[in-house]
Amino acid sequence: MTLADSRIDRYRTRTAVAVPPVERTDPTVWGTVSSPVLESFDADGYTIIDELLTPVEVADYATEMNRLAADPDLRPDQRVIIEKTSNRVRSIFEVHKISSAVAELVRDERVAGLARQVLGSEVYIHQSRVNYMPGFQGAGFYWHSDFETWHAEDGMPSPRAVSLSIALTDNYEYNGSLMVLPGSHRRYMPCQGTTPDEHYRESLREQQIGVPAQEDLAELADKYGIAQFTGKRGSALLFDSNIMHGSSNNITPFARSNIFLVFNSVENTLVEPYAGTRPRPTYIASRDFTPLR
Repeated sequence: MTLADSRIDRYRTRTAVAVPPVERTDPTVWGTVSSPVLESFDADGYTIIDELLTPVEVADYATEMNRLAADPDLRPDQRVIIEKTSNRVRSIFEVHKISSAVAELVRDERVAGLARQVLGSEVYIHQSRVNYMPGFQGAGFYWHSDFETWHAEDGMPSPRAVSLSIALTDNYEYNGSLMVLPGSHRRYMPCQGTTPDEHYRESLREQQIGVPAQEDLAELADKYGIAQFTGKRGSALLFDSNIMHGSSNNITPFARSNIFLVFNSVENTLVEPYAGTRPRPTYIASRDFTPLR
């Protein structure tokens, strides 16, 4: 019997037969709800923070991210994900270890401090990456809950994690901006199907396993509605690990890119994956649980 077999799994998924949704009992805000930002986050599972970064900071980070995407020495790195059709850089993972500028950003009190408030504990970086969605050719991300994947494929016990997407370009309604289902963080949607080993090699470019059935998505959208993250560069979207979200392709001339940071509680560290697969590489799901200082 493996460790995964002997655990009580409150969030079953990747099952052979369909499993009904689970109403979430875990908190959304694990600390004290002490501000309008946290009130909004608690109610809707997300909140938008205008002008998290200054225009000068945005310009500096955008320059750094463009440099990384154009670096020929970095392109063969396994942490660099290439688009299936355009052959352009889609994401660069573990970017806080590649870029000293991002390493400073993740420790910034505006960033890590916010994660500590939400999670009610010290935090560490579960995942970091920069996402690129170029004009005309940027591919979207299908509807999914991050926690479903992190639970199944990384062994994250509970949804005590939070993501921060910081816009380096303007987010319009029409250039592939992120869509969320407000309130859907309170309902966990199990997914049917087995998880192949090294599934991440395909899912990071196009996810097909670990997504709800279309009829379940339709029910969620009917119940919760759809909201979009739009705003100027430098704004940020703080969102719960279990909220249902996705984005469409970008067929406009206006590129969209963002720095994406995932903070996990040091009281919610990873165990063996609940889907029974081998753990994903640490550049996708860190197993260094050292608190950020």
